[in-house]
Amino acid sequence: MDDPNLAEDEEGSFPSEEAETESETFLIGFVIVNVVGLQHYSGTVSGREMVGLVREPLNPYDPNAIKVQNTQALQVGHIERASAAVLAPLIDARLVTVEAIVPNLPRIKHRYKLPCQVHIFARPESFSRVRAAVSRSPLSLISDGDASFGLSEAAAVKEKRNAKGARSVDEVFKLVGAEEDRKGGRRKKTAMEPPRAFVKTELLAHQKEGLGWLVARERTEELPPFWEQVQGGGVYVNVLTNYQTNARPEPLRGGIFADDMGLGKTLTLLSLIAVNTPGYGDNVGEEEVEEVTYKSGKRAKGKRVASQGKKRRGNDNVSLSVGNEELGVKTTLIVCPLTVFTTWITQLDDHTRSGSFKVYMYYGERTRDVRELQSYDIVLTTYSTLATELDEVDSPIKMIEWYRVILDEAHLIKNVGARQSKAVIALKAKRRWAVTGTPIQNGSFDLFSLMAFLKFEPFSIKSYWQRLVQNSLNQGNNRGLARLQVLMATISLRRIKENSLVGLPPKTLETCYVELLTEERDQYDHMEVEAKTVLRDYISVGSLMHNYSTVLSIILRLRQICDDMALCPSDIKSMLSAFKIGDASNKPELLEKILSVLQDGDDFDCPICISPPVDMVITCCAHLYCRACILKAIKRPNANCPLCRRPLSQSDLFSAPQEPSVLPDNVSSSGKTTSSKVSALMRLLKASRSENSSTKSVVFSQFRKMLLLLEEPLKEAGFRFLRLDGSMTTKKRAEVIEKFQNPGEDAPTVMLASLKASGAGINLTAASRVYLLEPWWNPAVEEQAMDRVHRIGQTEDVKVVRLIVKNSIEERILKLQERKKELAREAFRRKSATDRSQMGAEDIRILMSL
Repeated sequence: MDDPNLAEDEEGSFPSEEAETESETFLIGFVIVNVVGLQHYSGTVSGREMVGLVREPLNPYDPNAIKVQNTQALQVGHIERASAAVLAPLIDARLVTVEAIVPNLPRIKHRYKLPCQVHIFARPESFSRVRAAVSRSPLSLISDGDASFGLSEAAAVKEKRNAKGARSVDEVFKLVGAEEDRKGGRRKKTAMEPPRAFVKTELLAHQKEGLGWLVARERTEELPPFWEQVQGGGVYVNVLTNYQTNARPEPLRGGIFADDMGLGKTLTLLSLIAVNTPGYGDNVGEEEVEEVTYKSGKRAKGKRVASQGKKRRGNDNVSLSVGNEELGVKTTLIVCPLTVFTTWITQLDDHTRSGSFKVYMYYGERTRDVRELQSYDIVLTTYSTLATELDEVDSPIKMIEWYRVILDEAHLIKNVGARQSKAVIALKAKRRWAVTGTPIQNGSFDLFSLMAFLKFEPFSIKSYWQRLVQNSLNQGNNRGLARLQVLMATISLRRIKENSLVGLPPKTLETCYVELLTEERDQYDHMEVEAKTVLRDYISVGSLMHNYSTVLSIILRLRQICDDMALCPSDIKSMLSAFKIGDASNKPELLEKILSVLQDGDDFDCPICISPPVDMVITCCAHLYCRACILKAIKRPNANCPLCRRPLSQSDLFSAPQEPSVLPDNVSSSGKTTSSKVSALMRLLKASRSENSSTKSVVFSQFRKMLLLLEEPLKEAGFRFLRLDGSMTTKKRAEVIEKFQNPGEDAPTVMLASLKASGAGINLTAASRVYLLEPWWNPAVEEQAMDRVHRIGQTEDVKVVRLIVKNSIEERILKLQERKKELAREAFRRKSATDRSQMGAEDIRILMSL
């Protein structure tokens, strides 16, 4: 079976590289081409209108094929073959990105052909190469300074000309933003009570306001944002793209529910489901409510769990149907990661009255009966389950048009090309909710997949998102941020703890700076000096990003020394030689060494699927991928490495060494000096215990070996502790969490937790102290870790301590974190900021003080 996270970008490019390229691109000029084959496709364009270009490298008729889509994602035709033969190689080589627009030429009404302006963007160092390639072709590149350049219909060019009588893109965004300010604030402050026949818990003030906003969004009959009705007629136009239609666009029912983590989004969503449950308002008394009914194909194995012969409110005359027919039920599909699955069940038990909802757990062994699923109020499933059914034509999940789909932890679909992302985007639903406390984790492009899921046109189409928002952000243009802020204001609700009425105890964040011991400092400084030499060599020949995995391994080793030298191999010299591998086709042992280093960390992603690597392999050019991702990538004609473009075959891939089942000899605390960071942590834990012996603490580390290293000093100091890491089953994790939450005198007071096991969906409110042993690249990950403790249900002041080694790479990581935090904050404000969506060459220079 294919890996659930395997990405296959429809345009034949890879997300991480794409972001890097576009962040430095500028308009060279435009060419005029023809769109042909209009008679074969249903998509149409009218007047001056943007269109999307999508590479089809696997097209059986033309390997250079570029299809053309309108703003409804309907195919209009193809770029004529001769023009595609010029543009496709430049696109495939990552030398250019392209945008297209059909000019307003009302007198030309050729049935089979449509003129189109293709605007070409490239990095400055590629300008001469691109111009040369176009000059050798029949196409004419019209650049700034040419007399014909004024004919460009591109928004970027029009904005420079300040054309009179036409609204610029930014003027359109500004008007939409002003309208949202006028009516949006009122909606967000309208409190609503949940139906008491269903929800037994009293909602807090911010939850009632949130419920009012959610219900208003679901019941709206307004035109979607950026649509207007033409005066005096039944014609509707999208003011951004100029697409016109006689059919009234469907309202955008749903959005992004982005309240801060720990503010009780789940209870608010259960209240939303209750409001639209059949029979709500029928004055049903508690005595008429049935016993709670859950059903799971895995557990019940076909046995009927729901009670028989009892009345189901409002369902006497239910009409169940499939496909596009109107559904008589209001079934909600909730998609969440497996770690959050039991949380939803617990929340249902804790906050709703017995029997209020009929729930089915679509996981493991499960029904294939569409009508059975439609008889439930709530169907719970996981992202991985949907991914496995992506290619199944008869999947009941895909056949149903759901009344509502809720994506919990929606940031998990940030890579739009991954199987699980494709699966949820393809779902049919009348209302769609993306729920996440961290909608932006790495950069603004994270939001594109949410737009695709919400079907928010034209932003749900990649080429339009790039053109209208992403390009301006990548180039540090304040207009891009202003546009992003308007989008967030129209479809999202976000409240943070500091501004809410939750009444949570305060959370304080402190940084504890650690001085390394002499031996540690010598080793760190020696390795950093050697590493800088290697990186300067890469920079001098322009191959820094081509050696991305090697760079990551260098940085990772420096970070491990900051924790404990026992995490590093004893032969540091050998490790340094491995950095200088260049083409290591004949040196697989060096590749394995780098791969084993990278396995130690869990905060880097496969460049193809933008997710933590699964079954890691490394290429002969020292780049790291999921096995399934790279195997699929090299099936293409003229296969090469997606990062450095070196030709690749399956024989150029090297497998990761098996992770040892027991702790290695060099990862032990006995008989050696305790590291500076471990000593600092132990002092903090002992000080906390002396203040209050019952205080509980959670210690987070990204390195599982570091958690194991901590066990011996904790035992020696007399601490009772538990460990929670990714090697445990879901059942074992639940048992560990339950033990930790136990308030008894003999209960453990320290939890050693890894990020993979503890990032989302668990409650650790028994603790009031959090220790972060290392800084993570992604600040949202740190926030998630803190909010396992600082959330509704917490009764004590929460203290978070970050342990940072002085004069080290860790201090510089904090600076990079601030860039990402700023973007996440500014997306919901009206100020300027610059988007940095990934760690690029400049970031690496900062980290290494180059």
